[in-house]
Amino acid sequence: MTEHLIVNAELVNEGRRFHADLRIRNGRIEQIGSQLAAHAGEAVFDANGGWLLPGMIDDQVHFREPGLTHKADIASESRACAAGGITSYMEMPNTKPPATDRSALEAKYARAAEVSRVNYAFYLGATNDNIAEIRALDPRSAPGIKVFMGASTGNMLVDDPAILDAIFRDTPVPIITHCEDTPTITANEIAAKARWGDDIPFSQHPLIRSREACIKSTRLAIELANRHGTRLHVLHISTADECALFEPGPLTGKRITAETCVHFLHFSSDDYARLGALIKCNPAIKDPHDREAITRALAEGRIDVLATDHAPHLVTEKSNAYPRSPSGLPLVQYALQCALERVFDGQLTLERVVEAAMHAPARLFDVHERGFLREGFHADLVLVDPRRPHTVTAGEVLSKCGWTPFEGQTFRSTIAATFVNGRIVWDGSRIHDHVRGQRLEFAR
Repeated sequence: MTEHLIVNAELVNEGRRFHADLRIRNGRIEQIGSQLAAHAGEAVFDANGGWLLPGMIDDQVHFREPGLTHKADIASESRACAAGGITSYMEMPNTKPPATDRSALEAKYARAAEVSRVNYAFYLGATNDNIAEIRALDPRSAPGIKVFMGASTGNMLVDDPAILDAIFRDTPVPIITHCEDTPTITANEIAAKARWGDDIPFSQHPLIRSREACIKSTRLAIELANRHGTRLHVLHISTADECALFEPGPLTGKRITAETCVHFLHFSSDDYARLGALIKCNPAIKDPHDREAITRALAEGRIDVLATDHAPHLVTEKSNAYPRSPSGLPLVQYALQCALERVFDGQLTLERVVEAAMHAPARLFDVHERGFLREGFHADLVLVDPRRPHTVTAGEVLSKCGWTPFEGQTFRSTIAATFVNGRIVWDGSRIHDHVRGQRLEFAR
């Protein structure tokens, strides 16, 4: 069924909250209005006063396919997206093999067309030796170029100054960066190992992947972007210090923008004692004052986009001692609920969450006809019940890794339904596995 009439909803879109009905026809939003009458053959969906939002567009996920599918794959993680209200994702290139040429990129698109329950796009990865691929990239084929300006998972560190300069000068699409300074991190690791050996406490992670490493690398990225007029988007801001490097206000007109992730709004260094490896990620979750500063920066528009950096690993992998425990958290299934906790706490407005998680990624990456509740746009929607709390249990986790750092957390909202291209893919209790997403189009 692709013809629905959603009634009795509170729509949140482009800075407004208003009660209205919304009609879906042939996968698109056909009409938004008050007291719309149902047409013959149209399924009526009563929102019961819930919040009807554009589907979340997650600009940073790691789905591990190809090469690492023992811990996650496109099918499993897109199912988790659907249950969490994420209707589109942009996936990272550091798979095995990495997506550092156009053929590898298109192989990912072909696989997603077969199995992804929500909409999809894939970044091309930068290396020290693929500048020709970057220059030849069709701007409509990828949301951006991913540059690791600090080592993370995989072997994709770009550390040649001349190559970095050429990438920033010649890229045909936005550059997105992971900013941590590798020499700083390496020196910190050597010092920690000298003190603790392999028994480094996980509480040392934000001191090893330090704020200084983040700041130094972020400053370099900004300097390169300013030199060449590059469209730069800095990922997963984790420190108060970095927030000050970005301008407040609306995204429109900015050449340099920033993103943070839901775990930086939720956890802090106080949580390492309880969760340890389960919240080890790169860049590291840092101090409570960083969490508060990041939340303020998101509220005032210094940080433009809210995403996940969803990066699943098996519990058996996470259970290793610190040096061998991989960094990354599975987040997509509960990301929107986590973000909405800041609304219930009064730290963010609902309109600001929608701007940062839905509208801003669509604007930043020129996503064609998605990210907004507008007549004629694709009907990618999420219905949130703000009056029904939800306590997270391990048994409901859809990510292939089978765990979540939010286990036992009671969120004050529930994802009641998710629509992808007008089809219900999540009905509040189960995934409709026949639904397939579409390749994102970029209006460039």
